[in-house]
Amino acid sequence: MTSRIPIGPFHIGLEEPVYFKIDLSGETVVGLDMINGFVHRGIEYLAMRKNFMQNLILTERVCSLCSNNHPFTYAMAVEKIAGVKPSRRAEYLRVVADEVKRIASNLFNLSMGAHLIGFHTLMTQTMEAREIVQDIKESIWGNRMDLSANTFTGVKYDMDARKIDYVLSQLEKLEKEIDELEDFYENHRLLRARTCGVGLLPYDDAVRLGVSGPVARGSGVPIDIRIDAPYAAYEELGVELVTRSEGDVHARMMVRWGEVRQALRLVREALTRLPEGPVILEKRPHIPAGEAVTRTEAPRGELIYYLKTDGSQKPVRMRWRVPTYMNWEALKVMMPGNKLADVALIFNSIDPCISCTDR
Repeated sequence: MTSRIPIGPFHIGLEEPVYFKIDLSGETVVGLDMINGFVHRGIEYLAMRKNFMQNLILTERVCSLCSNNHPFTYAMAVEKIAGVKPSRRAEYLRVVADEVKRIASNLFNLSMGAHLIGFHTLMTQTMEAREIVQDIKESIWGNRMDLSANTFTGVKYDMDARKIDYVLSQLEKLEKEIDELEDFYENHRLLRARTCGVGLLPYDDAVRLGVSGPVARGSGVPIDIRIDAPYAAYEELGVELVTRSEGDVHARMMVRWGEVRQALRLVREALTRLPEGPVILEKRPHIPAGEAVTRTEAPRGELIYYLKTDGSQKPVRMRWRVPTYMNWEALKVMMPGNKLADVALIFNSIDPCISCTDR
């Protein structure tokens, strides 16, 4: 005999509002429906009523954890239509801002995973390590969440020797914390018991559903926009693919740890190899009529922006596809066969951004 119970839209185990209808046989999930739309803000409608510069601010407020990727990807679309290219220094600085945000986003998701397991000491330690990154963001960009780093033809900030030394010293401090934490997540008996074999997404299903980011790479799918379609300075800095083949909650956690390591290396290399030059072009470009599609690798996966212009100061159409839109369909594969107690943990393992998806 099956029963149906609701979870959400407001629940202690959910980061953001989404409504699940869970079908159970005893304590085992046999099916689910998902209902979203609780944080719809009409941002795409607003974007067509604001000018291009105003939309830099608007896109940064789509989501807080991946707030740098939205204006970054949007700025790339505007630059593509305008036919301009930022300086190499600006491209390197864009990577710095993006990878610092990636570290903070991944550490937040990992700490939430520890919280949902009931390992609150580990959650606290992970969040304390994340505070090192938050201090970097506040010191360099003046804000702990929305960096406001990107603008058309470059970035709004620069790095001198003093700031570079500060960031490098903070990263060294962070790496010592990560050495201990990563080993804990990989090998601790309690954590493995709650995450290994839970929320399985086989490789074939990952490909069929078109998932992206750590969800795809945790199932062995070798996809990363920074490698497959390089942008900014990623081709010069080089990105190593981080994958696991198990396809479970634990694999997705460990892919995120691997990408924290990768981000540390990328920030270090970008700062030590930072080219000379301006951070922004002197003249703001004219934005003619045209269309552009741009892609970046956000912490959660592939972020796509579509922009259409008509030569005026406002977009004719702007639309984006976020990674959670694809990844949450995989929950219908991940959840059946697991216990009700694991539902929130499996949901967290796709690192959902409902604000990005609902808009």
